[in-house]
Amino acid sequence: MSPLGPRESTRAVEKSPDAFRTISEVADDLDLPQHVLRFWETRFAQIKPLKRGGGRRYYRPDDVDLLKGIRHLLYGEGYTIKGVQRILKEDGIRFVQSVGRGEQSVEPPPEGARREASDELVEVAEQAGGVATARIAGGAALSEREVARLKAALEDLLECERVLAALGRSGAVDEELQRN
Repeated sequence: MSPLGPRESTRAVEKSPDAFRTISEVADDLDLPQHVLRFWETRFAQIKPLKRGGGRRYYRPDDVDLLKGIRHLLYGEGYTIKGVQRILKEDGIRFVQSVGRGEQSVEPPPEGARREASDELVEVAEQAGGVATARIAGGAALSEREVARLKAALEDLLECERVLAALGRSGAVDEELQRN
C-alpha cells in the first residue's frame, strides 16, 4: 500500500485542457490504436506532433482537435483518406479542427466518391487470387457506423500495403530494419 492510500499512486492525474497529450492518451481518447495515429501522420502532412528525445510524440490541443476531425470524417462520415486530404486542402486545418470539436458539420461524401466495402473486398481477393466472401456471425447486420469504420480500416490497410510495397522496392524497409 502506498503512503497515499490504496490505489492512490496509480490514479491518472487530470490534465488541463491546454496540456499536451501523449500518443497513448490521444489514442485512448479517440478509441484508436496508436499505430493508426502514426499511420495518419504519413498520410496527412498537417498532423505535426512535437517530438522529443527518443521520438516520443506530444500532441497539442489543436493537434487533438485535428485528429478528432479526421477520425469523424473517416469513420463517422465515410470519407476516404483522399477525400479527407481534399477537405484539408480546400477548407483548411481550422475547418477540420472545428469538425473535431463538433462546431461544424459536413455532408457525407457523394455515393460515387465512396468505395463500397464489398468492392474493396473483391479487389483485395482478386489481387490475392481468391474469391471474396463476407459473412456476419449469426446473420447480424452491421450498422452504417460499423460499415463506415470497416471501410476506413480496410482503406488504411490497403494504403499500408501500397506504402510497404513501395518501400520494399526502394530498399528502405531493409535499411529501416537494419537501423532498429
